[in-house]
Amino acid sequence: MLFTDTHTHQYYEKDLEKRAEQMQRCFDNGVKRLFLPNVDVASIAMIDEMVKSYPDNCFAMAGLHPCDVKEDYQSVLEAIYNSIADRKIYAIGEIGIDLYWDKTTLAIQQDAFKQQIEWAKQLDLPFVIHCREAFDEVFEVLDEMKHDKMRGIFHCFTGNVEQGRRAIDLGFYLGIGGVVTYKKSGLDLVLSDIPLEHIVLETDSPYLAPVPFRGKPNESSYLLHVAQKVADIYVMDLEEIAEVTTENSRKIFGV
Repeated sequence: MLFTDTHTHQYYEKDLEKRAEQMQRCFDNGVKRLFLPNVDVASIAMIDEMVKSYPDNCFAMAGLHPCDVKEDYQSVLEAIYNSIADRKIYAIGEIGIDLYWDKTTLAIQQDAFKQQIEWAKQLDLPFVIHCREAFDEVFEVLDEMKHDKMRGIFHCFTGNVEQGRRAIDLGFYLGIGGVVTYKKSGLDLVLSDIPLEHIVLETDSPYLAPVPFRGKPNESSYLLHVAQKVADIYVMDLEEIAEVTTENSRKIFGV
């Protein structure tokens, strides 16, 4: 089986021995493709180091996380954009709007989001969306910026069926992570109305660990537990879940 974690910050682990152990657990569980979202300028070097250490398994993104959009965001965006020319990246991300922590920055979050969607258009890349308590605001931007090649992933999708279908209609896959294993998430009911051909798997490591590790640091090897829950929902073999979701990830990232 070959699993793809389409969204992991496993590069946050700075202890190289621990990181090597984490990666070995990934390989043992069949998780051999890890896509690494960028969040700020500091994380660029962390991602690049991880890619250098595991060039056949780790794939970089570039982008400014909405929670890191501050007053100086224009200079930060410039620094991130300037880094792209010297690196191989497979998506712009993670980008979007987050109104859970701070609603006062909505205007600059929207502007940063739009600028980075334009990067994706210019570079013909997918983009990975972070959307927290902001579906209406995110869809408003996507509708405004819509173009024929727009595509990507709604990372950590926790919306309803209508929102899921709207995202799919705009060219996006739904990133399903540990939340699907939580009893009260309701994601199982949502996915029952969404074909697997629109789904990819993720961990968002070190956050949102799936059951039975909920509340503990997450890691990409735990993707197996997300996949098993998805297999239960779709009444499919784990092997088929791995095959379909990895193929979906190839269609998005081109690798």
